[in-house]
Amino acid sequence: MAAGPFARIEWMMAGRYLRARKQESFVSIISIFSFLGIALGVATLIIVMSVMNGFRYELLSRILGLNGHLLVQPIAGDLYDYDATTAAIRNIPGVTRAAPIVDGQAMASANEIGTGALVRGMRADDLASLTLVADTLSPGALEEYAQGKSVIIGRRLARQLGLGPDDRITIIGQKGPVTAFGSTPRIKTYRVAGTFNVGMSEYDSAYVFMPLEEAQLFFNHEETVTAIEVMTADADNLDGVAAAVAGVVPRIAQVVAWQDVNASFFTALQVERNVMFLILTLIIIVAALNIISGLIMLVKDKSRNIAILRTMGATRGAILRIFMIAGSSIGVLGTLGGFVLGVVFCENIESIRQFFQWLTGTELFNPELYFLSQLPAEMEAGEVATVVLMSLSISFLATLYPSWRAASLDPVEALRYE
Repeated sequence: MAAGPFARIEWMMAGRYLRARKQESFVSIISIFSFLGIALGVATLIIVMSVMNGFRYELLSRILGLNGHLLVQPIAGDLYDYDATTAAIRNIPGVTRAAPIVDGQAMASANEIGTGALVRGMRADDLASLTLVADTLSPGALEEYAQGKSVIIGRRLARQLGLGPDDRITIIGQKGPVTAFGSTPRIKTYRVAGTFNVGMSEYDSAYVFMPLEEAQLFFNHEETVTAIEVMTADADNLDGVAAAVAGVVPRIAQVVAWQDVNASFFTALQVERNVMFLILTLIIIVAALNIISGLIMLVKDKSRNIAILRTMGATRGAILRIFMIAGSSIGVLGTLGGFVLGVVFCENIESIRQFFQWLTGTELFNPELYFLSQLPAEMEAGEVATVVLMSLSISFLATLYPSWRAASLDPVEALRYE
């Protein structure tokens, strides 16, 4: 029996113990459930974490794609001389886009239906450089918009109001002409130049793009804007660019980063992601406990075999390694199976969603509730590697105690009553 560590005979014995005979079928069933538990645990972790990463990535790309990475806002009042300031910002290294905007809340109405809307005044050239919107515009919308007397609305908003290109939409603002009885709402009708669809229901159902000069008149911002929107080459490293932008804007303005505007939202996503990781890790731990119970039962059933191996010259280390190989094999195979299942599921998650949606006849992913029109999944190599290594480590640790018990078995006691 003399052989080196992890010798061929040790692998052979571990394999024979895993292939239980009929009288040891219960041990084999426990091993199968351990394998399935680890595989499902690893797959679930990969799928859930990838979906949450996908949500964060899609929400971040759409929020930043529409609102910019930095926002230059006046501390009080409005921004004057905005064209010169915008030109100075565009010359800063790292800035990819800068555009003056006028934002205002209003009511959009058509076909006797009304709903709240966020009106954003923006020049046609600046809207064309906003690729998230420009790439989804209906044909001819931007050319019509450039003439200055029409608006572009979200596709969901158009559907809600029953509008199409060339139809009329009425925008009702809060502050209009001042009369002897006070200010009256400003009401104006515009032609719909076209629609856009960024895939986020919160924007597609509420945004109305209006030419900048028209928005200035509508919201009483003659010769001023409410903010300058700035996009950079790297949205995660804004400190240097933000400091440079702050150096060229007037003192009455402040520079606000997207992290500050959406801090609570993305912090909540991160906390939820961490909690889900910890909760789903329990699935792998429970499966590892099955490995422990299965190996303990296997040691009990094989006590006579262990004693015979010891009398034939097998060392405690050899016995320890045999049962470690047997238990670790379940963990390794389960981890690999879960890895493959998780990756395949994530790569085809939208097709799988549509299949189950067709099978059940229900909408499994309502865009009105989840903001996005498709179920996203974004796998990160480092995160997937962490899940795999964690599963392998837990599976290996689960084999230590049963293997130690097998190695500590006294062959005399085991054979006394045989």
